[in-house]
Amino acid sequence: MGVRNYLVEGVSTAGKTTVATELERRGHHVVHGDRVLAYQGDPVTGEPLPGFHHEHHVWDVARVRELAADRSEPVTFFCGGSRNHAAFVDLFDEVFLLEVDRDTLLERLDARPLDEFGARPEERELVLRVHATREDLPASGTSIDATRPLADVVNEILRLAGVQP
Repeated sequence: MGVRNYLVEGVSTAGKTTVATELERRGHHVVHGDRVLAYQGDPVTGEPLPGFHHEHHVWDVARVRELAADRSEPVTFFCGGSRNHAAFVDLFDEVFLLEVDRDTLLERLDARPLDEFGARPEERELVLRVHATREDLPASGTSIDATRPLADVVNEILRLAGVQP
C-alpha cells in the first residue's frame, strides 16, 4: 500500500492499536493487522486452526505481501502483532518496536476490560513472559519508548519514517 512500509510491533498493551488510531487520525495510511490480517493459524504453514491461542495469532502472509506491493500510498503503517512476522518482516523499510517497562505493562493490563486479550490471569502471565523474553517480537527494529504521551510516541515514529508529524 505504500511506497514505504513500516511495521509497528510490541507486546500486548504496548500501544499498537492506539498508535494506529492516532496515525489514522492524523491522516496517515494504516493497516490494522490485528483486525484485517489476523486469523488463527499455524505460524509455519499458515494452515487455519480452530480456537484461540496466542501462538496461533498469525497474519495472512499473501495479503501482507499484496498490500506491501501496492504503491498507491506514499507511506503505510502496518500495526499489530503476529507469530509469523518472520515470513514477511523483510517487506518493511523499518520495524518500530513499542517498548514499555514492567510497571507500565502491569498498569495497562490492570486497565484492560475482560473481553480484551491480557485481562485474564493466564493471558496476563503470557504477556508478562513475552515482555520478559521478547520471544514473539521481531529480532531487530527501532525501539520506541511507548511509556511517553501518545503524541510524542507517534511524532517519533513519523520522524524516524521521514514523515512530517
